Amino acid sequence: MESIQATTRPAVQAPGAQAPSSQQLAARFRPVFQRIAEHAAQRENDRELAYEPVAWLNAERFGALRVPLEHGGLGGSVEQLYDLLIELGEADSNLPQILRAHFGFIERLLAEIDPALHGPWMRLAAEGVIFGNATTELGDGSLKTLQTTLKRDGDAWRLDGDKFYSTGTLYADWISVSAQRLNDDGSSDRVIALVPAEAQGVERVDDWRGFGQRLSASGTTRFRNVRVKPENVLLYVRDQPTPLTAHFQLTHLATLAGIARAIVRDAVAFVQPRKRIYSHGSGDTPREDPLVQQVVGQLASTAFIATSTVQAVARGLGEVDRFRQRGEAVPESLLFEVELNTAKAQAGIVDAVLQAGTRLFDIGGASALQEDRRLDRHWRNARTLASHNPTIYKGRVVGEYLLNGTRPTFYWAVGSA
Repeated sequence: MESIQATTRPAVQAPGAQAPSSQQLAARFRPVFQRIAEHAAQRENDRELAYEPVAWLNAERFGALRVPLEHGGLGGSVEQLYDLLIELGEADSNLPQILRAHFGFIERLLAEIDPALHGPWMRLAAEGVIFGNATTELGDGSLKTLQTTLKRDGDAWRLDGDKFYSTGTLYADWISVSAQRLNDDGSSDRVIALVPAEAQGVERVDDWRGFGQRLSASGTTRFRNVRVKPENVLLYVRDQPTPLTAHFQLTHLATLAGIARAIVRDAVAFVQPRKRIYSHGSGDTPREDPLVQQVVGQLASTAFIATSTVQAVARGLGEVDRFRQRGEAVPESLLFEVELNTAKAQAGIVDAVLQAGTRLFDIGGASALQEDRRLDRHWRNARTLASHNPTIYKGRVVGEYLLNGTRPTFYWAVGSA
């Protein structure tokens, strides 16, 4: 399948350009979000991959939101990013997850990679290039090493391996691949290899068959003897506190907050025009029934709490980013706080949004179950997001820290012991 092409908009900002206000960003992107929302249920019904919505966002340079002004980006803040991701998640929860790897790569550059190496990648993002993900491997490989390898080949490297949960990669122009680099001296280290999505030896397969987030393209990516230039290999440190894990998880939580808001939107749209009532109901129309009103109010409460929680964590990540912008070291205590607050947010939001996805059906009878409405997608998508970075471990991390002072784990892996 064809990848989304970079926009032809210039990546060079005018002298004296300033980052846009939240109001300006809303005016820019809300019409696109509304367009995306119009046919979200139909795309879900037809399993129509979201190439058009990604292209609509790209035309407005959504992917350049966090790229600094000096590299031709919009220069948006962390807080603005997550506010917009919540709105995008309300429109179609597949879209924030599709772009999670892209925004995660930008945040990795900002937080973990030598600024001298930022230029080429930031400029690509400013021009409209989308970065995809190839990180997780299936099977019982070791927790400590990756089966995907980079091996020396003259003045370059050769990449081989298979990845799954390659979210968004069908829509991407470049892929950020986690790999084990086998060095000439016999040592190895974990790196990020950046390869064009249509490079020789890259195969992207649409084989994600989960019952939720069905358009996120979270399937298999195969790499067979893919040539990688030395400058396209980035080394990052995994044994120190980082804001990256909080960023990746908060994107899921912003998407869940968006789902909670979509549940309210769809509940109101379903109830308002209805005339049919039950003989044992409590109002002349469903909208006048106090029990229905209570359900809708509770759904709105969940959306408010989820949105406010995501915004609170985003402010902490914004504070981390402002330390970086000032050229100051980020206090370790702040990184601990942000990571732990993200875990608390996940433990608190997930069950509430899942319950809202079920309670949504209390507002109507069997007609709410019609497949063309696809109201079931909200619970399915929320359940799928809740299964990433499993919630059961988050409460334990917070409790262990409070009871024993144990530092949170910032990077973790999946595999056999």
